Amino acid sequence: MARMVFSQKRNISIIWWLVVAALVVVFDQLSKRWALGLMQLGDTIQVTSFFNLHLLYNEGSAFSFLASQSGWQRTLFIAIGIVAALFILYEIRKHRDNNIFCFALALILGGDIGNVIDRLAYGHVVDFLDFHLGTSHYPTFNIADCGVCIGAAIFVILEFRKKKS
Repeated sequence: MARMVFSQKRNISIIWWLVVAALVVVFDQLSKRWALGLMQLGDTIQVTSFFNLHLLYNEGSAFSFLASQSGWQRTLFIAIGIVAALFILYEIRKHRDNNIFCFALALILGGDIGNVIDRLAYGHVVDFLDFHLGTSHYPTFNIADCGVCIGAAIFVILEFRKKKS
């Protein structure tokens, strides 16, 4: 059985990066549908002493930025998401020989598309993952947000590695 090595310079088809992005979208959308079927807006289910399922709707962007606006932000965030997706596809195609870079972009692309789908379908993003320490809560998020954050973290690591050499 052939083994695929995940290395920096092995050329992987753009199709594989689209599959990675699609997997993020599928897991994100399935998890949101599950949460919507399990809870009502504002419900909390304690899972552990540091993790709850807590259903929220975010009409803004990261950390609810612009959430309290009159609704115009929905169109803005959909447009930004579509432009970002097109730019990411361009970058994946341009840098297809850099696997780690493309993997990070694919995670971000999947997260971006997952949240754009929510905005188109519901008018807001569905968030339900709530980590906390005592009464201090990290902002509630979803699987799409995880894709974006993990992709961004990979970029930070790549930058540190670049500066070291």
